[in-house]
Amino acid sequence: MGILIAIMILMSFTPVGYLRYGTIEISLLMIPVAIGAIALGPWAGAVLGGVFGITSFIQCFGISPFGTFLCDINPFLTCVMCIIPRILAGFCAGLVASLFFKTRSTGIRFIGYFVTGLSAALFNTLFFMVSLLLFFWNSTTFIDAVNEWGYSTNNILLFFFAFVGINCVFELLVTCAVTGAIGKALEKAGLVNTVFAKKSEETETAEA
Repeated sequence: MGILIAIMILMSFTPVGYLRYGTIEISLLMIPVAIGAIALGPWAGAVLGGVFGITSFIQCFGISPFGTFLCDINPFLTCVMCIIPRILAGFCAGLVASLFFKTRSTGIRFIGYFVTGLSAALFNTLFFMVSLLLFFWNSTTFIDAVNEWGYSTNNILLFFFAFVGINCVFELLVTCAVTGAIGKALEKAGLVNTVFAKKSEETETAEA
């Protein structure tokens, strides 16, 4: 896990971790979170998600324009929004992984790598956006700003899908593809599924 944390810290302060264009921000930090969830289980995914969240909150101090804007409105809620959704996303990704790695079928496990990557990015977007709307939708400053950026706030669902837009699709595809490829490579090296394999062996021993 230490190696993954080091990679995440390195990514967070280079263009590799956060791709920005104006108010649009794309993060690839869910990739190491998903890999950790696959290799070490849900709780490791939660810890790595927390690391992602902390680096995300650090970005809110002058590095990320959107994060800085939210932090100016309410720094405490911005902190919660950055960290808690990422912890939940990492944990849930680990749960998804566990569904695939209970089997000895290499084909199902192979599919599981891609599905875990996809679900990690999806959970991250979903939990983050729910927190954003829950904490800031009633803020006049927030509503006025997003209207100026060209987003309609007349319908909360339309705003949700318009705001995540293309960056969500990009994150889903990249996280899915990269996690799947790395997961399979690590499996061949015997570096993944240790938690789930151990549980499977314990179950078989108990049944015997």
